[in-house]
Amino acid sequence: MSYVSDSSSLNKALRQQYLSLPQGHFCQVTYVWIDGSGEGLRSKTRTMDSEPKSITDLTEWNFDGSSTGQSEGRNSDMLLIPVCMFRDPFLLDPNKLVLCEVLKHTREPAESNHRNSCNKVMEKVKNLHPWFGMEQEYTLFGVDGHPYGWPRLGFPKPQGPYYCSVGADRAFGRDIVECHYKACLYAGIKISGTNAEVMPSQWEFQVGPCEGIEMGDHLWMARFLLHRVCEDFGVVATLDPKPMTGDWNGAGCHINVSTEQMREEGGIEHIEKAIEKLGKQHAEHIQVYDPRGGEDNKRRLTGRHETASIHDFSAGVANRGASVRIPRQVGQEKRGYFEDRRPAANCDPYAVTCAMARTCMVEEEEDVHDLE
Repeated sequence: MSYVSDSSSLNKALRQQYLSLPQGHFCQVTYVWIDGSGEGLRSKTRTMDSEPKSITDLTEWNFDGSSTGQSEGRNSDMLLIPVCMFRDPFLLDPNKLVLCEVLKHTREPAESNHRNSCNKVMEKVKNLHPWFGMEQEYTLFGVDGHPYGWPRLGFPKPQGPYYCSVGADRAFGRDIVECHYKACLYAGIKISGTNAEVMPSQWEFQVGPCEGIEMGDHLWMARFLLHRVCEDFGVVATLDPKPMTGDWNGAGCHINVSTEQMREEGGIEHIEKAIEKLGKQHAEHIQVYDPRGGEDNKRRLTGRHETASIHDFSAGVANRGASVRIPRQVGQEKRGYFEDRRPAANCDPYAVTCAMARTCMVEEEEDVHDLE
């Protein structure tokens, strides 16, 4: 069995005694933000005199950016700008979790703040009512870096029996998965499902459909909850796109995309047009589909293990080996959505949805506007 953290063995019943103490009219508000790596999440908590009812009730805050890879020590203050508020499933009502954008002291977006530019693009295409859904794959590890539930020596049985599996010899870490699911529902995150994935100790949850900027907001907070739940269990969730070398599946974050035109009768025409545009911008999209300009995806998009080659663009109906898949039902009904299977598990959903909107929707929105 993989090694779990010492903190997970602390007396949780004793902890509950303190968490259940009344807190009067005060409210604990935890500010959450993306750090300088573009992958890591940070948080800190403050007391408010009353429960905030909306994002407008929350004030800006600051933090030491030199400790998060976002500024130099000689000018380290960075600004936290609240953008989306959720219920806190750990401290419970009336306490809140708040996702924040990070600004420099000049009030310009930090380099890892892709939400700012994404929101501007989403405003341009809002008349198309773009819906997104993202399928977040992740892998559970012990704090010793060993896949959770894998044999200490050797490897588990080859892939095959683990996808959507049940049983102690096939599904590792279901407690974490189910606690995370409940935490997301309590928080108000638009989580739509979960399942065990192809590699043992690998799982997936889906968020969406979300419209516009909401996609990135909800997926980032869902990731925060995942790491926070894993912390309680003493286990690590990694979003590495290829956590284990060899004949094992990688981890992606497939994105499902739909506009109002695609959802209407005959929408397949707009789906095919969008896919054609994606093919022409393949290299540009690969650069934003992981935090390292495609370097992480090189390990994953090999043309094997339900992926297309990183060097080629392909599309097909019900083809999980293609870059972009049109679901079978969509092909039959001639309307709906398409799935881009290229984004890596550690992608920034703001960067991915922004690129998708720029490539597939900006021109379409301008055409719609001209007709109005």
